[in-house]
Amino acid sequence: MSAAMRNSHSIPRSPQRQRGAVLYVALIMLILLALIGVVGLQVSGLQERMSANYRNANLAFQVAELKARQTEAIIETALSGGTGTFTSNQEYCAPIFDPLTWADGVNSENAVYTRRIDKCFAASSLKVGAKQNEETGNIYEISALSTDETGNSTASAVINTIFIP
Repeated sequence: MSAAMRNSHSIPRSPQRQRGAVLYVALIMLILLALIGVVGLQVSGLQERMSANYRNANLAFQVAELKARQTEAIIETALSGGTGTFTSNQEYCAPIFDPLTWADGVNSENAVYTRRIDKCFAASSLKVGAKQNEETGNIYEISALSTDETGNSTASAVINTIFIP
């Protein structure tokens, strides 16, 4: 037998002896890549929703803080100039005020509630005796409620601050 004939019999060239293992491996790899792609889409969608929630909550907080600061400016202006008095929503200690209960009962998307709390305890201030209406120093509790968007809100925030003019 010649060398050429031996080499031709050692390499299987017949289609009957090929089993297609490469095809199975390639299909399994494609399935794995598709699964990784689907998981990646789900993770990125979840991260997008989380960042949108964070944005909405932060926006609601910032607007509530803006409303509280605007109310502080109104109180400051009313006491230092203008009328010299500021009438809050609640001038006396009773009934007890809870900002979260108040916020749950408010129908508006932006609301502010002021309560004068200086008469609830013995207080002193530099303004004591300056004007008759400021005999105890004018200390205010300001609660502000706000949402992230007007009409289509997904987050809300309540801020409760103490303001001493």
